[in-house]
Amino acid sequence: MRKGLRFSALLLSAVIFSLTGALAQSTSISGTIKNSVTREGVPAVTITVKGGTEGTFTDANGDFRLSVKKLPAVLVISSIGYETQEVKVINGSEVVQASFVPNTLLGQEVVVSASRTGQRILDAPVTVERLGGVSLRNIPAPSYYEAIANLKGVDMHTASLTFRTVTTRGFISSGNTRLNQLIDGMDNQAPGLNFSVGSVVGLTELDVDNIELLSGASSALYGSGGMNGTLLINSKNPFKYKGLSFQVKQGIMHINDPGGERPSPYYDWSMRYAKSFSNKFAFKIAGQFTKAKDWEAYDYRNVQRNNVISKVIGGDRITDPNFDGVNIYGDQISQSMLFIAQAVQSQIRAGIIGAGGPDIIPILNGSLPAIPSAAQINGFIGGFPAALQPALGQLIPFYVGLRNNWYPSTQNVSRTGYEEKYLVDYNTVNFKFTGGLHYMITPGIEASLNTYFGTGTTVYTGADRYSLRNLKIAQHKLEIKAKNWFVRGYTTQENAGGSYNATALASIIN
Repeated sequence: MRKGLRFSALLLSAVIFSLTGALAQSTSISGTIKNSVTREGVPAVTITVKGGTEGTFTDANGDFRLSVKKLPAVLVISSIGYETQEVKVINGSEVVQASFVPNTLLGQEVVVSASRTGQRILDAPVTVERLGGVSLRNIPAPSYYEAIANLKGVDMHTASLTFRTVTTRGFISSGNTRLNQLIDGMDNQAPGLNFSVGSVVGLTELDVDNIELLSGASSALYGSGGMNGTLLINSKNPFKYKGLSFQVKQGIMHINDPGGERPSPYYDWSMRYAKSFSNKFAFKIAGQFTKAKDWEAYDYRNVQRNNVISKVIGGDRITDPNFDGVNIYGDQISQSMLFIAQAVQSQIRAGIIGAGGPDIIPILNGSLPAIPSAAQINGFIGGFPAALQPALGQLIPFYVGLRNNWYPSTQNVSRTGYEEKYLVDYNTVNFKFTGGLHYMITPGIEASLNTYFGTGTTVYTGADRYSLRNLKIAQHKLEIKAKNWFVRGYTTQENAGGSYNATALASIIN
């Protein structure tokens, strides 16, 4: 027993001695990286040891701390938009102060989209438009999605407060199925909607690192959906972007609204937290909550519809029997007045016969003039049993109209519809959450498990008007990547909740 204890004590001493020796051999270096023009700290700058495997990133203030095996050592300082620098460190107690010079040379900015590996913009085989962190932070817009509209060759279709569709090199439309939208390499297309919904589910605003747009055809790299281009939205790596950040946007909507809508508040709250441990393990969580009242549709003008082009015409429900309001649903169902009169007359006629009465039409032909007076009609009805009189009172107006050709075959009559405000929910609520676990298998190989979740209620305008209530979409991704290769698997899950088509709903109610 004593020998065992003596051996264990010796082994523990050896382990402690080895660890102490290893710690004694490493030296901690700290410093600050500042912009040479603004003198502000530069965040997310890559600090690596030349010829070694050690590396780290600066924090939000531009500060860093790095352990090196031996001194002297050469630190390589690099970041997109700045000139790469090398700093030689001889004394570990010396605080490194580096003045980072912004890079103004055209084409030096690195992208990851054109060929799926890092390269300069001038070397990319297709046209690439890029939005970096500075541009996204300074955009004067409610959402980072609005910034995409400022890129060259982009048209943005706004279907509602939370639905925006990007279109390049083609006709603008709602729900563009010819443009890929990839978030961290995942196709953001919703299975039930058949188009991308990046502003409903995807990255929160504080977690967006950069946005890259390939405005030309990119089918060879990203599949047939890239006929009009590919949009790539990349998130922040928790090893590079650490710490707690939050953002609050609030405003007022519907000021002097032409439709008479009262002013209402707009809320957009975001937060992100990321932390790394010994540059081996890191995690991040981020959330965003948006709440507002969407714009109401109140165009009640009469519209003439066909399968190609519709146009607004005069008339209202009183002057036009076939009235069809732009934002009134259910009234698009119409039929020929002649067909309806014939159908009603046949139905009432069959009912009278079924109740034991005579075939009334031949009797009417021989008893009433072409245009009978009220007295003649009342006298005719009074000659029949009381049980048949209500049906005769309903039948004779249709009979007289058909007999005198008062129902033209070219005139249709529509159902009474319902205004959109009674059918859809304009109270938009959107909640997004992202979370990730990252592990550095080796200094050049990183494994990650990420989840992206979005839910809410909103309105969508496409070929029709849709009320999406309690919509839920989630994406989960497992990935292992190195500098020149990656292995990725992901899944997309969708629950439409209580969503419905406003036109179909009104038709079913009718």
